[in-house]
Amino acid sequence: MKDIIKKLTQAYGPSGYEHQIRQLIREEIRGHADEMRANALGSLIALKRGSGRGKKVMLAAHMDEIGVMVTHIDEKGFCRFASIGGVFPLTLLGGRVVFGNGAVGVIGMEEKHFERGKTPPLDQFFIDVGAKDKASCPVKVGDAAGFLRPFEDLGDRLVAKTMDDRIGCAILVETLRKLRRCPHDVYFVFTVQEEMTLAGAGTSAYGINPDMALAVDVTLNGDTPEAKHMAVSLGEGPAIKVQDSGMVAHAGVKELMVRRAEQAGLPYQLEVLSGGTTDAMAIQIVREGIPTGCLSVPCRYVHSPSEMVDYQDVQNSVKLLLAILAKPIEL
Repeated sequence: MKDIIKKLTQAYGPSGYEHQIRQLIREEIRGHADEMRANALGSLIALKRGSGRGKKVMLAAHMDEIGVMVTHIDEKGFCRFASIGGVFPLTLLGGRVVFGNGAVGVIGMEEKHFERGKTPPLDQFFIDVGAKDKASCPVKVGDAAGFLRPFEDLGDRLVAKTMDDRIGCAILVETLRKLRRCPHDVYFVFTVQEEMTLAGAGTSAYGINPDMALAVDVTLNGDTPEAKHMAVSLGEGPAIKVQDSGMVAHAGVKELMVRRAEQAGLPYQLEVLSGGTTDAMAIQIVREGIPTGCLSVPCRYVHSPSEMVDYQDVQNSVKLLLAILAKPIEL
């Protein structure tokens, strides 16, 4: 899977600007789905038909990434910006960004307001795109940029700028490619705008109206020095969400995931996330309510340009999804 992970994590696609990553995923899954379409907001929906005796199942992973958007350009060509999603100022200084038109910029910081030991607020940073003045600036107000950082293969540990949530997209792509003799109609949904509004997940779920849904996303961990207490570690298996700050997982879905993992002999962890949520939050409240759970990939340094996952956790996530889909589902 490493080739597809590298392709997906290096692609451009801040929230609301997912066209490039959507086309890349479309090409990767072409020929593996029975139907494929993009809905009105731009989420990509691929249907793999089952035997007709099962349920309608939705699997969702978001295509979008965090980023920045130009809000003002001064007379010297320096760009001020707002965040797209949860951007932490601590990760910005000296970082690079790339715009949809290919322009690259370096993030700088006002020096006169710098206080040693304090992280400056977002409005004290700027983007230097190499322009000599405002007229020569290659971007304009409203242009969006993603962070620029190469994919690194450290063996079992993989590092990239957008593991959140291109690793979920890669898991869905691999699951779709390997799915055989499934009783269920499975909708593989690559959603838009999760980092901002969760709109892609909610609108997709409304159109599909599944019997059950799973979001596939990253989660935090408690295995780094002086980390917050959290019973999730890299390399210990995919995490089955119990709850986060936006949703409580459907008990039947959670128990189904645990049961399938144990039957297949797959390692797993139980996740209780005190801050943050996923597409599952929006999916579960659609229409009269949809039984929804979340399969989480443990990830270090979330919402930084160097997010790290464990390759065995990724592969076991695919195996767990296949195990869930292989048999009849009773909640």
